[in-house]
Amino acid sequence: MSQVWPYLPARAVNITSLAEFDRLAAEALGFQRSRGRSWRVHRVDLRERDTVLAALDLAEALFIDCQFSEAGRALVQRTGGLCMDSGEQLPFRTSGRGLYTPEELYEGIRSQTYDHVPDALIYTYSQQHGPRRSLTDDQAMAATLHDHHVGQALIAEVYDGAFKDTPIIGVMGGHALSRGTERYAQALDLGAQLTRAGYGVATGGGPGAMEAANAGAWLADYGPAEVSTALQMLAAEPDAIRRRTGWARTALAVKARFPSERTSLGVPTWFFGHEPPNLFATHIAKFFANSTREALLLEQSNGGIVVLPGSAGTVQEIFQDACENYYATAARVVPLVLVGREHWTRTLPAWQLLKALAAEQTMEDKIALVDSVDEAVEFIGGMQSLRRRTRF
Repeated sequence: MSQVWPYLPARAVNITSLAEFDRLAAEALGFQRSRGRSWRVHRVDLRERDTVLAALDLAEALFIDCQFSEAGRALVQRTGGLCMDSGEQLPFRTSGRGLYTPEELYEGIRSQTYDHVPDALIYTYSQQHGPRRSLTDDQAMAATLHDHHVGQALIAEVYDGAFKDTPIIGVMGGHALSRGTERYAQALDLGAQLTRAGYGVATGGGPGAMEAANAGAWLADYGPAEVSTALQMLAAEPDAIRRRTGWARTALAVKARFPSERTSLGVPTWFFGHEPPNLFATHIAKFFANSTREALLLEQSNGGIVVLPGSAGTVQEIFQDACENYYATAARVVPLVLVGREHWTRTLPAWQLLKALAAEQTMEDKIALVDSVDEAVEFIGGMQSLRRRTRF
């Protein structure tokens, strides 16, 4: 009969003190096979635990920011354990972290150029150690752990934090939409209208339409004159790719002139790290893995999705959400609104395929093609009212 390991659950065991390490190690050593399976040891001084480390099988263990004797690290690695020093080897924390703030990602931007801020340093690291290059086990585990913790923090914020009991509307759209254009102003108006209507706004967290929607949420309590001034200020630095420093500093200037207590979500990725995250999203879940980012962004958009004109990434989001709606039960289908008839029927004719896919399905009455953000907000509001009426 196989041995049962009651102290080793399927999920990772987080160890944050020497006393906790000693207790679990003693239990492990009581078995014939001394394992430290799924241990995640954080910031523990193990310099006097060489004998214990030598006796344990640590093939699936991870030691983060721990202290070792001269031989201790080798004892861990001998059986396949991983040792990382996040402060020295990694420009990001792998454990104990929540969502990012713009201030954290852009620390130092007022006095330094963008390439010196944490967001840029992490992007540089991801390019040096990304999937197309040699990746050690330590580096792969670090990125995975980071994304796991950020994902958990995002879910907690939606269900128990700043967005608790608030329907989240995902606003999708292209990064190339430039400040100073009418379409940018419309996307900003969409974010403002949704926020004033009591929804939480979630975007892909980047520039363009994503920034505009987050900026709309930030400026939701200001009138047309103030919004017009903000738009003029932003238009002075429209290029998020070639002039990242000026682009970011202008956003900070707008936020300083028009302070706000409104919140919104941004869910960007270092996979597209050349697109900097916008500074108007107050809660930022930034991931290394774009697939994780896409899935969680759509998954947490529990009140519906509004899609502004975009290209490949936006099309992917349309049909990733459509696939989920196609197979979902009626209660879990969320409204999906495409804004821009010309764009979605002629430039990129996604509407025709979406409509054909939805025919005779539960999602058929929950998709719409409109021309204005006013119509999009009205459709979302109608779907939410219907949902409340049919809940009981």
